[in-house]
Amino acid sequence: MRLFLVIALVALAGCKSKPVDEPLPKQPDAATAGDSLRKVGTELDARAGKVAAAVSVARDNADKPEVVRAETGVALSNLPAPSPDDLLVAKARAAKADQKDYAVAEAAGKKAVAALDAALAKAKADQAEAKRVSDLKDARIKQLEEELDRVKKDKDAQWWTMAGVAVAVAGAFAAALVSPKVGATLILSAGAIGAFPHVVDLPWFKWIAGGFLATLAGLGIWVAYDAARDQVHESDPKPQTSSDDEQAPPQI
Repeated sequence: MRLFLVIALVALAGCKSKPVDEPLPKQPDAATAGDSLRKVGTELDARAGKVAAAVSVARDNADKPEVVRAETGVALSNLPAPSPDDLLVAKARAAKADQKDYAVAEAAGKKAVAALDAALAKAKADQAEAKRVSDLKDARIKQLEEELDRVKKDKDAQWWTMAGVAVAVAGAFAAALVSPKVGATLILSAGAIGAFPHVVDLPWFKWIAGGFLATLAGLGIWVAYDAARDQVHESDPKPQTSSDDEQAPPQI
């Protein structure tokens, strides 16, 4: 009886849950696809390279107006249409033809290109970080799902163990009050009930279950046969002596 109580207490104690990892970092507001920004950056670099090549050729052929016009046309085809305000500023600068204005515009252009490169680099870094955090979240979700599944299995195992303990206690009482055979059958069943959640996922569970059912069938047949045999013995009439034989005096 004490053994069964110990088993019940151990089953109810259960196990502590696996500690959750540290909080996840904030995911940057960026796409998580690995090559989305890379494709955009490659396309921008290709168009910028074509523009730079056409302008360089036009500049080298400044003495050939037809080449300048053709190459600048190629450059413009790879650029968006200018806004009216930008077009007015450029026309005013050309009309004034002041080298200082050109130097200021050139410096502003280099600064804008540097800022654009920095922004693109930051966007790529944010994308890489977003992808990393997204993978961490996916891993955490998988971990939590596995944890919930383990907790559910532990709960089920506790119920099976408690049921096995109850059947074992009933078997102990049956062995003491009814019949040792009935008690042994119940105790054996209790062991199988308590072990069920631990063996149900094993590859050889079918063989275990088959052997247990065969054992139970054998026990059932044995108990039924023994009960029938006892009933037959109890129903057999005892040999009786006649009254004349009992009253007849012994002969000398």
